Amino acid sequence: MDPVTIPVFDPQPDIRLIVADMDGTLLDDDKELHEHFWPLVHELHRRGVVFAPASGRQYYTLLDQFSDIADEIVFIAENGSCVMRGGLEVSSDCLRRDDARRLVMTLRETIAAGADAGVVVCGKRSAYVERSDPAFFDGVDPYYRRLEVVEDLLTIIDDDVLKIAVYDLESAERNIEPALAAFQHTHKVTVSGERWLDVNTRTANKGRAIRRLQDALGITPAQTMVFGDFLNDLEMMDTADYSFAMNNAHPLLAARARYVAPPNSDNGVVRTIAAVLGITVP
Repeated sequence: MDPVTIPVFDPQPDIRLIVADMDGTLLDDDKELHEHFWPLVHELHRRGVVFAPASGRQYYTLLDQFSDIADEIVFIAENGSCVMRGGLEVSSDCLRRDDARRLVMTLRETIAAGADAGVVVCGKRSAYVERSDPAFFDGVDPYYRRLEVVEDLLTIIDDDVLKIAVYDLESAERNIEPALAAFQHTHKVTVSGERWLDVNTRTANKGRAIRRLQDALGITPAQTMVFGDFLNDLEMMDTADYSFAMNNAHPLLAARARYVAPPNSDNGVVRTIAAVLGITVP
């Protein structure tokens, strides 16, 4: 991969909101935050710049991961279906319960036909799974701080359902996406990783969540910077004048962004923010 030159802007942009995807973007290849992230985000807060991690992960997982700075940042969780600030809901976009049930039944048929996968019903209170063998659970558990194993997913859909996720131990794009063809025109069906597929409402995405947050905070696209790497970050790129695809990004995401940042393995998000805003990090 060729080295990436971080762009220089003159004059320096008046950035008020920075949003970064997590896996493949803000996190390194070991799923860790770089040590320089923490002093950077404190400096952003001191300057009045709002930072928001945006992820397919559960709100409670993000809250746990960023517990030391939870009061300083905004959380965009479940692919934009839930936006939280200071423990309060800024916005949410929930599936109809009948649709959630239909999705679970369709996915059960696909799994019964041979797909090595399991369903995660992502509610506001918790996430829920039926499958709990180690191969599945070890892949799912890190993403859900609140996760309950239940006998029948259909009986617990009394929670507000933010998203239906599927974890396929082989390939979500190959095994799961074709089975949801009937939902493609009514819902947002997104392959969000090699083994993950997410189903949200048609209107739910990280970009819409950012626009709601911009409206709530009085922040414009010209004051917004975003970073992403995969297809569930596409709509984010349309919300900011300073949209960055990581150098390791999916080609479709790279084509949608205005700029390129160094890869996640090279601390690209932190380095780019620091360079653009003139912040010195250790």
